[in-house]
Amino acid sequence: MPLQPPRATRLARHGLPVDTLTHALSGALLARATAPAPASTAIPLRRRVVLGALAAAFPDSDVVVSWLSPLAYLYHHRGVTHSLVMLGVWALVLAWLCAKIWRGADSQAPGWRAYFGVIAMGIGIHIAGDWITAFGTMMFAPLSDWRAAISTTFIIDLWFSGIIIGGLLASWVWRTSKYARWPAVAGLAVLCSYVVLQFAMQQRAMDFGRQYARANGLSASAVTALPRPLSPFNWMVVVDTHSQYHYSHVSLTARHAPAPLTPDAGLFAKLGAPYLPLSQAQWQRADQLGGEGDKALAREVLLHPQFGFFRWFAQFPVLYRIDRSASSTCAWFQDLRFFTPGRATWPFRYGMCRDGANADGEWRAYELLGDNSDSKISVH
Repeated sequence: MPLQPPRATRLARHGLPVDTLTHALSGALLARATAPAPASTAIPLRRRVVLGALAAAFPDSDVVVSWLSPLAYLYHHRGVTHSLVMLGVWALVLAWLCAKIWRGADSQAPGWRAYFGVIAMGIGIHIAGDWITAFGTMMFAPLSDWRAAISTTFIIDLWFSGIIIGGLLASWVWRTSKYARWPAVAGLAVLCSYVVLQFAMQQRAMDFGRQYARANGLSASAVTALPRPLSPFNWMVVVDTHSQYHYSHVSLTARHAPAPLTPDAGLFAKLGAPYLPLSQAQWQRADQLGGEGDKALAREVLLHPQFGFFRWFAQFPVLYRIDRSASSTCAWFQDLRFFTPGRATWPFRYGMCRDGANADGEWRAYELLGDNSDSKISVH
């Protein structure tokens, strides 16, 4: 029987993303930057900023679907609550609730229209913040499950968060000035410029990948560059040849390789060590279906009808390993998109298992929770 972790453990693994705080701060910054003059606003400034933050955090409330099953998380996280199609509906509902909460017995209190704009902007900036990551967002749900992603920004970007915090702090310092909102406006401008810089660096990294592909006779391959931690100049470049991936971790600005890691190296040192100058780039290869002895079984699992959820989700599916024992046979896959050297865990590993004594046995889909093949949970 597969191990069934308690719901609390499952929510801790798939629960509220660490970047939800950054989303909330971005909503507060946008609310402050767009605040009208005090004499012309229907709601107090402090309430406006708080609502901007709460509205920007709201889309991640869909994380509760992780309580249902791992597949519910894959199918529905960054779905309808992150949708441009549904944005107006969510903003209207939340604005109506705000009007009810603050109206009380005061018939002159602002109605839902006073809250609608700031809430809609908060949800909108959250959608934009997820659109720039590699995970992407289903911004046309429920009409389409296509994930939009431009992959310019790592899921946790300290520079990105720092710019937002800087804009908010500056606005607070100058809160008594008639120009108090301009630091927030400047913060948003810097934030947009930072993403533009990341996009430019992404194109440069992809150009490097195309040069490698041409030099190795892989000119027909698709080339992708994925952001990595600590710096907008750190990238994982992937050359996809349909059955094999060539990938390299590079720094676009480094002139020298990082110093070798010491036994007591900290997290930042471990995360930054793999990124080499372009002139010293080391390319690795990953076969989608593994080695020759694994290909038939791996292909059977990858193309299995019940494994369609992983084919839909994964951008670069690659065989992780095959476990064979007297009791079962399991083939595990992972998505190269989520490979971050220096990180302790690799998320979103899925596979299928069948009775080891019966080659014609029924395959069942599981999520692998750790490196131990017994630590798995059924996805159905």
